[in-house]
Formats: sequence, structure tokens, C-alpha cells
Amino acid sequence: MLYSVTHTTKYDYDAPVSYCHNIAVLKPRRSLGQELLEYKMVISPEADEISERIDFFGNYITRFSIQKEHRQLKVTTKSKLRREYEQFKTDFRSDKCVKITLEQAKNSLLKTDLDILEARQFVLESIFIKKASAAVEMYARQSFKPNRSVFEAAEELMQRIYTDFDFVSGFTSVSTPIDEVMEERKGVCQDFAQIAIACIRSIGLPARYISGYIETLPPPGQEKLVGADASHAWFSIFIPGFGWVDFDPTNNQIPGDQHLVVGWGRDYYDVPPLKGVVYGSGKSKLAVEVDIARVI
Repeated sequence: MLYSVTHTTKYDYDAPVSYCHNIAVLKPRRSLGQELLEYKMVISPEADEISERIDFFGNYITRFSIQKEHRQLKVTTKSKLRREYEQFKTDFRSDKCVKITLEQAKNSLLKTDLDILEARQFVLESIFIKKASAAVEMYARQSFKPNRSVFEAAEELMQRIYTDFDFVSGFTSVSTPIDEVMEERKGVCQDFAQIAIACIRSIGLPARYISGYIETLPPPGQEKLVGADASHAWFSIFIPGFGWVDFDPTNNQIPGDQHLVVGWGRDYYDVPPLKGVVYGSGKSKLAVEVDIARVI
């Protein structure tokens, strides 16, 4: 499956901005079943300085600054991706994945294999996911039992978050604490992903945050709206002896070809689409538009 993705971020300022410095995580990375074929970033006003690097997690990071007065910042990226992930989903039901219990997984994490060492960093606290509260750990242990399959427990956790939490846009912000989301049972995709990650880490297993897009299909008989797609987030759990398995609690499904990966990290803080600092005295208005179209 080939996808074309256009992502536009626009900031309008009510007073002139003399300087801005930004970090973007918008270039999709290579991952299992995904290949980046084309990519272009257009910045207006044109950046005075721009550079790209690969971060600790293997994500593409673009840094740019605008050192002239402006009242609007517009960043548009266009990507073309080949996505062939569905073929791997049958492996998730194999004995190699399903038979690993929580007790076995935790024992395996004591080993020093390179993949184990790499995964163990995702058990630690991170900027937005601190040590789990009693409420979070209790919620996790309803699914994760010592002799139960880790895969089955993670799948059930995904299903419970989908059922127990309401999707309410605007109720939370990037800085809303997980405990508040847990108490109110409301949020958006990034909140649900981080709740799941907090739960999994609370019982001693690695989990990471996935940032990307999801293709949204229109109702039968209706045309797909340009800009109807949006940035999305889900989580991935590491099962020793098998590898990483993704789950999307917002949609109650294991991601497939329609889930396009941009990057991953410990939580949202590691992979925000665009963040930065500006020198100016006014307020700003943000508008984001994402469009995903199937090429084939």
C-alpha cells in the first residue's frame, strides 16, 4: 500500500515575532513494514538556518530558525510511504508471542542481550510518565497476572482503555498529568497511549510511545474530506523473545497498514510534531491540517 501524506502546521501571531527556533519530528522513519520513498519540507518564511539529524531513538529531527520579523509561521511536509505491515500481524498470534507470560517476560529482562538492554530503558520514568500511582498500578494488574500471556494482557488493557475512557478533544493538554486523566477517564489519543504505557511500566515491562498518522475512511458513499486525518498516537509493548507489538487503544485495534509511523520515544515529549521558542510579545493561533491519501 502506498500513501501520500501532507501535514501543515500554521502559527498566526497577533504581533510581530523577531526570531524563532524550532524542532520538528515530522519526517516518517523507517520501521517494520514501512519505507519512506519521498519527503519534502517547506517552511515559510524561509529558514535562515536548518539542519537534520537522527536522535537517540532513531527518529529524524529537523532543527530550524527564522531570524527575521514575521507574523506567520507555516511548515508543510509531504511524504510518500510504502506500508506493508499487515503481513506481520499473523505472527502476533503465534506461540512465540502468545505463550510468553508476565513472569517469564520479567525474568528474561534480567538478561544482557542487546535487544533486552535496548528495551529496558522503556521501563524507566520519563518526562510525562513518572512513577505510577497506586490507581494506575491497580488498573494495570487487572489485566497483567504472573502466569498470563503478556500479549493477551496488553490486548485486554487496550480494550479496557477503549471502553472505560471517553475521547474528548480539548479536555486535556500536553501537560495534563496522567493521574488526572486516569481520574476523569477523558482525553485524546496521546493520553490513552500514555495511560497504557504507565500501566505497563508499573508492572515492570517496557513500553514506548508511537507518534504517527492513521488513515480515516469516510462513511460509505461519501467522499473523503481533505484534512480529515490527524496526527495520531498509540503504544507498543516489548515481549522478550519476540519483540515489539503495537496497540491502538483509541480505536481498539492492533495497528495495520493504515497506521503510519513517524517516530517513537519514551512519551510524547520525545516526539512532538513541532515545538519551539519565539521572541515576541503577542499571542499565537495554531492550526494543523493533515491529509492522507492512498496512491495505490
